[in-house]
Amino acid sequence: MPSKNNYKIVDKDTPTRSILKAISWRLVASGATFIISFTIFTQATQSAFGDVLAAVSLITSVDIISKLVLYYLHERLWTNIRWGKYWRRQAARKRWSQIQKSKKERERDITV
Repeated sequence: MPSKNNYKIVDKDTPTRSILKAISWRLVASGATFIISFTIFTQATQSAFGDVLAAVSLITSVDIISKLVLYYLHERLWTNIRWGKYWRRQAARKRWSQIQKSKKERERDITV
């Protein structure tokens, strides 16, 4: 298993970048929530347009704030996890080691 020192240093996303990613995603996802909620409310209730709009806006507001915070925390957590970032290099290194090992074994067999 490779030690920490064998890994190439990879720049992580800054907290500002994570916040901007979270905000841009929330705008897209919350827009979808607004449209879905509005469609369901207008089809399932006989409420006035203003009441439906108020309810859907409340749902969307809570959705934006709660999921923005959760996404940011999730993004920052995953930025610090090394697992999965180096799999190609590790696979290539492992394969290279296997080739070298079999090469040495063949050379040893030839000399014996």
